[in-house]
Amino acid sequence: MSRFEHAPDMDTSSNSNEYKSYQHCPTKVPFSGMSNALTNTKMSRFNIAPEMDSSSSNSNEYTSYQDCPTKVPFNGLQYTDVDAESQNFLSDHHLGKKKYEAEYSQGSASFGMSVFNLGNAIMGSGILGLSYAMANTGIAMFVILLVAVAIFSLYSVHLLLKTANEGGSVVYEQLGYKAFGIPGKLAASCSITMQNFGAMASYLYIVKYELPIVIKAFLDANDNAWYTNGDYLVLIVTVSIILPLSLLKNLGYLGYTSGFSLLCMVFFVIVVIYKKFQIPCPLPENLINITVNVSQPQVNTTEEECCKPKYFVFNSQTVYAVPILTFAFVCHPAILPMYEELKDRSRKKMQNVANVSFLGMFVMYLLAALFGYLTFNEAVEPELLHTYSKVYNFDLVLLIVRFAVLTAVTLTVPVVLFPIRTSVNHLLGASKDFSWPRHICITVALLVCVNILVIFVPTIRDIFGFIGASAAAMLIFILPSAFYIRLVKKESMKSVQKIGALLFLIMGIVVMICSMTLIVLDWIHNAGSSDDHSDGH
Repeated sequence: MSRFEHAPDMDTSSNSNEYKSYQHCPTKVPFSGMSNALTNTKMSRFNIAPEMDSSSSNSNEYTSYQDCPTKVPFNGLQYTDVDAESQNFLSDHHLGKKKYEAEYSQGSASFGMSVFNLGNAIMGSGILGLSYAMANTGIAMFVILLVAVAIFSLYSVHLLLKTANEGGSVVYEQLGYKAFGIPGKLAASCSITMQNFGAMASYLYIVKYELPIVIKAFLDANDNAWYTNGDYLVLIVTVSIILPLSLLKNLGYLGYTSGFSLLCMVFFVIVVIYKKFQIPCPLPENLINITVNVSQPQVNTTEEECCKPKYFVFNSQTVYAVPILTFAFVCHPAILPMYEELKDRSRKKMQNVANVSFLGMFVMYLLAALFGYLTFNEAVEPELLHTYSKVYNFDLVLLIVRFAVLTAVTLTVPVVLFPIRTSVNHLLGASKDFSWPRHICITVALLVCVNILVIFVPTIRDIFGFIGASAAAMLIFILPSAFYIRLVKKESMKSVQKIGALLFLIMGIVVMICSMTLIVLDWIHNAGSSDDHSDGH
């Protein structure tokens, strides 16, 4: 997973044993610093290709070096400090002679496949929280925010692609290193790790919310049974399924879950639209009392007011809207590896790929949020799929959706965990030799941390909010604009492009600070309210 390699900036000449016989050759460094970096940030939602198929896909870099020896560096990579774990992540059954023959060939991903892969990278658990965001902003305000975040995300992609061309690297951390040295690399690596950790936590939250409902549907169990307790079920799933899969050195076969997860979410959106016309409004009174947002003030409303959609809403939960949207749209660490994989690539072509993918996800997000909100209005929960359990004890269509989503997220957690573990390996200064004790200890420690988070943090809204306001804001707003300002030398600071990037950077910092501050204040307020409520009893 190349975007987690912490190597000196493009320094391929350090291995004198490999290159000492090539000193008479030009030392031009290929544009693509390392091989396939396709690692997902939110659900690892794009197809995993063989690890080193595209490692220097710009063949034009080598047209003038045909007289030089063609010996391939260590293990076919452009960097020589790849730890053993990274080398064993993907299946080796595609690798061999063809890998070396394609070493300097162009990328092979078509425009359509790139659109699909980027759609996989964008789509994730964030779609389940969008109806909650709409309920706390109103339809009109939500659409404005959705359009704004989508446009800003596309602008961020534009900055990244231009910076990659100027900076000579398609690895996010390497751009950070080129721009700001070790602090820049650490900022990029920590942001990506936090985003992946938040995505992993959100997937386990889905297991915690949805698996008890599936078990109740099959076993007709009551709520007090231990095997319908979400906390216990998360631990059981982690130990019995996720941990064994995460300990495997080869996870290449799990790449197909990316397409499956996207199909699950498309099916989910279709079901949300369909159920809008089946569920009555208003909901039965006992259901409203159960499902209304506990953090919102209870107001006596007529049936007509309850079912009337609101266009502008401001309350204590409105602050979560922007972080939820940024969490849903973040995919930027995947942009550069996909750019490297793109056939006949150019910056304009990759930007068009991003435009089409973001447009498709924008439509899906809007439909899911709108019809989910119109179905439940203020009664919608932070995780939309769970809200339907208050209406249906058993529904075959929803049961199929839940089972499919549970399967997808469970198989995705090991893939998302891999880059986190690789990053921890580098931060600990691990050797290149694979070590089972170190491999097992880091894996267990990460899963313990994420399980503690899922069990003790009260709602998935807090994960969406915190990660969206911190790591997602860094990856969308702050880092791309900072890298652009630092690395694109041919434009002066007085140019329109640099001024725009500077304003984008300032806006990102303001959004992050304001969102984090308001979210923390809301946590403090809710904690105080809970204590007062407990004292009252």
